[in-house]
Amino acid sequence: MDASLARLRETDPEFVGPEPIGAETAFEIFRACGPPAPLVFASPHSGRIYPPGMMAASRLDAWAIRRSEDVWVDRLIAGATDFGVCVIAARLARVYLDVNREAWELDPAMFSDPLPAYASARTARVAAGLGAIARIVAEGEEIYARKLTFAEARARVEAAHHPYHAALVDLVEASLEAHGVAILLDWHSMPSAAARLAAGGVCDVVLGDRFGGACAPAVARIVERELKALGYAVSRNTPYAGGYTTEHYGRPARGVHALQIEVNRALYVDEATLAPTADFARLKGDLERLFRALAETDWSNL
Repeated sequence: MDASLARLRETDPEFVGPEPIGAETAFEIFRACGPPAPLVFASPHSGRIYPPGMMAASRLDAWAIRRSEDVWVDRLIAGATDFGVCVIAARLARVYLDVNREAWELDPAMFSDPLPAYASARTARVAAGLGAIARIVAEGEEIYARKLTFAEARARVEAAHHPYHAALVDLVEASLEAHGVAILLDWHSMPSAAARLAAGGVCDVVLGDRFGGACAPAVARIVERELKALGYAVSRNTPYAGGYTTEHYGRPARGVHALQIEVNRALYVDEATLAPTADFARLKGDLERLFRALAETDWSNL
């Protein structure tokens, strides 16, 4: 076994590493227990599967490439099902294909062949090396040892992006049909260095609502109120205002409200080893208090 893989599995027994892509690889859905709430939780960046074809093209080992993963976020929110919440979590790694991007948000410079016009994005995220297929990991290190082909990109989009979003659409539409409203919370974690940029000081949680465009004001206000009551410092839209999921799904006029939630990794993980700290259980318990409060909220008047 690769030494970096062995190291990772010591800290995370559930880390999958290089696994071939199968029929059920793209995502997992955890269904609500008890009376359903009009809440859908998503964890797009906690996937632990790094397909062997991608790893063969990478210049980084399994340890270095995992630095962009929103480690343990799926476990932090897993208890939401006890409060009537459906949870979807990506299983494929973020660096394989980022499902919190537009599917064809690709960097032409990463490919050996020309991209179709619809896939030649010129977004700020692509310029930063963080398109649907990232060029760099969190520390700015280049991922790939060679140019990719568009055929590889298309295969990744079809394996990861399309099935994940088809499932997420189904969950949102089911909530909308059953309750007349759907509250989609898109969960992430941020490096502690990024958290220090928020509001000029250390921040525990950043709520991103696309500056009010992705959800009714009450959604972000209630989440912020509950988190502050639990003792957490909360920022709005800085440094994260919400990504593709928040922007794409948030349609308040239609009854679909989307909010991105970024949690400071220093609250629950050792960022040097990616191992959960003793504070993991406390944060998980606090989040479950938040989940209970949200499940008990009357969202019908948004």
